[in-house]
Amino acid sequence: MTTGNHSSITEFILLGLSADPHIQALLFVLFLKIYVLTLLGNLLIILVIHTDSNLHTPMYFFLSHLSFQDLFYSSVTVPKMLENLLSQRKVISVEGCMAQVFFVFATTGIEACLLSVMAYDRYAAICHPLLYRQVMRKQLCVRLVWGSWVVAFLNALINILLALDLDFCEVQTIHHYSCELPSLFPLSCSDVSTNAAMLLFSALLHAIGTCLLIFFSYTRIVSTILSISSTTGRSKAFSTCSSHLTAVILFYGSAILRYLMPTSGSPLELILSIQYSVITPLVNPLIYSLKNKEVKAALRRTILKYLQCLR
Repeated sequence: MTTGNHSSITEFILLGLSADPHIQALLFVLFLKIYVLTLLGNLLIILVIHTDSNLHTPMYFFLSHLSFQDLFYSSVTVPKMLENLLSQRKVISVEGCMAQVFFVFATTGIEACLLSVMAYDRYAAICHPLLYRQVMRKQLCVRLVWGSWVVAFLNALINILLALDLDFCEVQTIHHYSCELPSLFPLSCSDVSTNAAMLLFSALLHAIGTCLLIFFSYTRIVSTILSISSTTGRSKAFSTCSSHLTAVILFYGSAILRYLMPTSGSPLELILSIQYSVITPLVNPLIYSLKNKEVKAALRRTILKYLQCLR
């Protein structure tokens, strides 16, 4: 195998999870259950929002797109991880790895953008309730969602085009359960300084841009809530934000740490990746359904309607 020629490398070996067959079997069952629950939970949220007219508001429009994004997000990495847990050779082709890198980067970016858009929506609803319908028009909501996808895909495209020029050495092992851009840098014989700088710039620009929007939105939201004289009013206003704020903390806390920490294949690195790519898509529908009275009421109506249809 010729060093410095990435065309001679046809596959990578993924060694992120345990090599013990018994533990692999347990992990397969665990992650299969998580994946099935993720699909069912997010599909149910999408179905309820689209069929219940009471949820045809900007907040739930964004939530339905977040659920669709979580379906897409978890499907990028989990199926391949499940396949490798049952395989003797835990490999992924170079082309498949690059595709996974692209979609992991893109879906992470979309999630960050959608969460920031949802923060702006909560700001408009709480700080300017009388103008909310006028501000959050349907056309603006659609543009914000499309803008999130376009920005995230362009960001991912720039980074993957640079990664396609990398030459890979004979060492093919990735100490991870999936392909992420930072994991490829130690395998390259090329100078990765440009790639690393672009990754850092993209991650910081994306994270800082979306975090600033969320921070300023919640600064105004908290200020407005504290100015409400009624305790009941303050509690009601805060309850409309608690689900979103929980989702933001879970996602940003793990994703930012993962992309800013050095790539080493450490258990902490794997835990952080599992947190934002496997656990977050599972818990998002739970967060929004268990902590939201409108969603719970819509779920009951949908289930009753379905049961009536079966009779």
